[in-house]
Amino acid sequence: MRWNKWIRQIHRWLSLAFTLAVIANIAAMGMAEPAVWIGLLALVPLIPLLVTGIYLFAMPYVARRRSAEG
Repeated sequence: MRWNKWIRQIHRWLSLAFTLAVIANIAAMGMAEPAVWIGLLALVPLIPLLVTGIYLFAMPYVARRRSAEG
């Protein structure tokens, strides 16, 4: 159960980082010639955000299955 708390907290911070990266990307699109790396900046938190999101989504189903087995 302790891991769930950490995963949830990491997911929250990653969502904040992703939001800031998207805002930076939108701001950079207003520039004359935006840098490519700013566009890719949102992918850095997005990949672990996807992994933690899938874990948090699947967690209740796995817990339900384990309780039904045991």
